[in-house]
Amino acid sequence: METGTTETTWAAAASNAPRTLAERAFELLHAAILNGDIRPGERLRIDALAAMLGMSHLPIREAIRRLESVGLAAHVPHRGASVTALSLDDLRELYEARLLLEPAIIARAARSFTDEDAAAARAALERQAQAEREGAMAEIWRAHTEFHFALYRPSRATWLLALVQPLWDSSQRYRMTIAPLSGARRRREAEREHKQMLAACTKGDAERAALVLHDHLVKTANLITDQMNGEHAFALRQRGA
Repeated sequence: METGTTETTWAAAASNAPRTLAERAFELLHAAILNGDIRPGERLRIDALAAMLGMSHLPIREAIRRLESVGLAAHVPHRGASVTALSLDDLRELYEARLLLEPAIIARAARSFTDEDAAAARAALERQAQAEREGAMAEIWRAHTEFHFALYRPSRATWLLALVQPLWDSSQRYRMTIAPLSGARRRREAEREHKQMLAACTKGDAERAALVLHDHLVKTANLITDQMNGEHAFALRQRGA
């Protein structure tokens, strides 16, 4: 992997997080892959990463094994690990899994949604809106993630939430393929859908929450598919949505 002479921002953050070395390495590599700093298909060279992060080989190896376990890296015999490549087949499988899990989770959450849950979700939406005004891409993604999981956590579905997390992370790599103009249009539309999901959860309307979320995911999947010159694999459930 090319490291260059200038330390990258994500590598420079290595000294900031109070974690074990393996945890710090995983978090930094995980973020770099999701943000596109380490590109799909790029080899994860242990020597280069150890030098870049100022660590020994052992925590880097452990971090790469964790990346493999969540689907962000793949091991190739005699070549080592590389960041998992993007493909239409992988995208479709990824969103197929999300469409099975996430509408079921939000429906379950809506049935026990509290005022405190609604406040947490609104706060995340406000942080996302502020980050968008400031153009702070990393904070936009963090707030967006927090909003969705603020809607999901009231489900108390521990295993389902654990299954969704790596799917959610992998989706971020595909979302970055959306062209800026299309992305801006989709963000405005998604903002309305976020408010609709929150309103449905607040009212305890499980069916409505699941329906809006299903089409929310489908629209994003189809937009990414367009950018990758593929055919749509998923259909909207709401007429005119």
